[in-house]
Amino acid sequence: MKLSSLRPGDHSPFYQTYLDYLPNEDVIDLLKQTRDEFLYFLDHLSEKDLKHSYAEDKWTVAQVLQHLLDTERIFQYRALTVSRNDKTSIPGYDHDSYVPASRADGRSLVSFKVEFELIRNSGIALFESFDTEMLTIQGNVNDSNFIPLAAGFIISGHQKHHLHLFKERYGL
Repeated sequence: MKLSSLRPGDHSPFYQTYLDYLPNEDVIDLLKQTRDEFLYFLDHLSEKDLKHSYAEDKWTVAQVLQHLLDTERIFQYRALTVSRNDKTSIPGYDHDSYVPASRADGRSLVSFKVEFELIRNSGIALFESFDTEMLTIQGNVNDSNFIPLAAGFIISGHQKHHLHLFKERYGL
């Protein structure tokens, strides 16, 4: 299903910023394209780059990478939960509290690459397993309507957003 399949009320308006980065393509194709794009980006980083922050009290590159991994897992969980017709309201999460707890600055570049590829490939398999009904079933995430299809697009758009910030603010 393409990005244009999303309708108002399929996700919180907060996520529109991420979706605006995306072309009107199929969710699986976008997950694969953005996977390859991100692996290319990681291949051009150095261990030294991981420690870089663009300003005092801003996240390091390693911390942003960990944030991307954590967020991708969370959105995969949200998609899975809603697709299985679980009517539990899924709470939001405090991404700022995750950063210090993750100890991302102690990780290697290789560890980020390996983990990202595993998480993304797992997510691609998850989204490939969904039929149209599973992708479009309504659930509730962070007090907003939410469909699993939105999660796949948000994952790709969130990644593109941070790649843009890496270029604009981090000079990478």
